[in-house]
Amino acid sequence: MSIQNTISTWEELLETAQKKTPARRVKRPGQSPSTAPIPESLHKLPPDTAPPVLLYRDTNSWCPFCERVWFALEEKEIPFATEFIDLSNKPKWYTDLVPTTLVPAAKIEEELVYESKDILLALEEKFPHPALLPENPEENAVARQLVEEAETNGFRNISYKFLREAPTDANELANLQAEFEAKLDEFEQALAKYPGPYFVSTFSLVDITYSPHLDRLAANLPVYRGYHIKGNPRFPRLNAWFDALNQRPAYHRVKSDNITNNLLLRRRWGAEPISNSLPLDAADSENIQYRAEAAERLSDNREVAIADVIKNSGVQALAADGDFTTVKDAVDFHLRQLADYLIHGNGETLPGGRTGGKNSSVDPIFAAVGAIAFAYLRNRICAPRDMSAGAATAFRAAIDKLLASVY
Repeated sequence: MSIQNTISTWEELLETAQKKTPARRVKRPGQSPSTAPIPESLHKLPPDTAPPVLLYRDTNSWCPFCERVWFALEEKEIPFATEFIDLSNKPKWYTDLVPTTLVPAAKIEEELVYESKDILLALEEKFPHPALLPENPEENAVARQLVEEAETNGFRNISYKFLREAPTDANELANLQAEFEAKLDEFEQALAKYPGPYFVSTFSLVDITYSPHLDRLAANLPVYRGYHIKGNPRFPRLNAWFDALNQRPAYHRVKSDNITNNLLLRRRWGAEPISNSLPLDAADSENIQYRAEAAERLSDNREVAIADVIKNSGVQALAADGDFTTVKDAVDFHLRQLADYLIHGNGETLPGGRTGGKNSSVDPIFAAVGAIAFAYLRNRICAPRDMSAGAATAFRAAIDKLLASVY
């Protein structure tokens, strides 16, 4: 029996994966992104009813300001639709519609609102339950002030200077670090003012406002500056805050994973890492729901994934005499192998009865195509554009396992 016949068909893989995860996405044929998350609350709408909110956001789901709004919509369980804007080629209708020409923007019950802070406050006004601002008037005022100050207190400017700038000497770097740590000390003091792990006594817009930027810094700084926020004994309350965020289901739907955040910094800003990437989260990589979600995403979106690998990974160079059939078959097989392993993998045993290490029965060109496809996809996948952060972690961990088995 051919090794290619030892793996389930795509249809079988998709059916099995869907039984193991509730995660679903809507397909967008011929569009970018090719799929999009389905809002958790969309099922609450009566049939043929338009959602009350239309969110305009970036196609790659990288924008932290868009993430803020998405986070609030999911927390408040507001049904919404999404219009993706290509930031490298913004359509004229959008630049005519939105005075800043930036994302995010939103139509909230047909009223246009832009700037993430203003959208968050407008959502709170139009959809007051569940509340994301405290009921107590004094505490409510504190929360609103903290949201307002997030744009003016210099935190983002100082933190990204520390992360991105190339200091001329060690003293300059030490000064940037000291300024950054002083800002984190302010967060520690703010988190100490109320009981519980949040900036005020309940989860609020303040936490939503800061979470995308602090998440990215916690992922980027260890790799690009050798500096850790998480696990740093200087910031116990900030670490408790991260832990509390991690308990919120909406947070897991909107967050990026660490590798996506690190790859983005390198691609967008040309930053060079000075340390290895943070280790993959073992709990996420072994979680069957995350593994099944990754398999479901790959199986359901296989045509786009295969076409992307063939066009952009370099595997075309391995085609003999310009015949891409064998290359395409090899890509197809290895991606099915990946989906199968995500669903059924159990330690060392790999799909098709193979185990880690060299397999001399496999044609070397066939194996080379698999290795290139896996390596390309490992860094191509983007959370949460393509799948949730947990699923992306499981996806990358499975690729690491399979890459070690290719030769």
